[in-house]
Amino acid sequence: MAEPLGVRQARAQRTREAVVAAAAAVFVDQGVQAPIRDIAERAGVGVGTIYRHFPTRADLVTAVYRHQIDTCSALAPRLLAESASPYTALTRWADAFVEFLVTKHGLGAALGSGDPGLENLHGLMLDTLVPACATLLDACTAADETDPDVTAYTLMRAIGNLCITGPDYDRTDARRMVAALLAGVRRTA
Repeated sequence: MAEPLGVRQARAQRTREAVVAAAAAVFVDQGVQAPIRDIAERAGVGVGTIYRHFPTRADLVTAVYRHQIDTCSALAPRLLAESASPYTALTRWADAFVEFLVTKHGLGAALGSGDPGLENLHGLMLDTLVPACATLLDACTAADETDPDVTAYTLMRAIGNLCITGPDYDRTDARRMVAALLAGVRRTA
């Protein structure tokens, strides 16, 4: 007896979500060029299942980062609503953005690879995250907590540059430097 369509769709969605979560974790550890078999093993599925959901590596990379970008973007209004001040919301959001950036081993090389499946990823980041950051900065400006000349794009680019890790500069260093950057854009009474 065949399963009802809704049951099959729900199972397929759970499998897809498990693959995206597994790929995100493997990408943190090994970078975006990690073997698909490692992602399949972590998700508890076969390699064929991954290719059925994501026919190319670019499809998988894009799905993982689209999910993470959307999550980071959705965090901005939530933090603004629950934080004591807009500046506190901005710093908490920047912490999440730093975490997003420092875990993207190999993404820069992948974006520059010429793979047409990844061409839209940078635009997606800008189109989604810049408005989220702008919402926070606008609230900070309205509360006279930050320099009004600082734009979301400039701030995010500065944060991005501070998050380029290497052998002698790690996640902790990046967080410390971003905190210093944010302290520099804060207005004091």
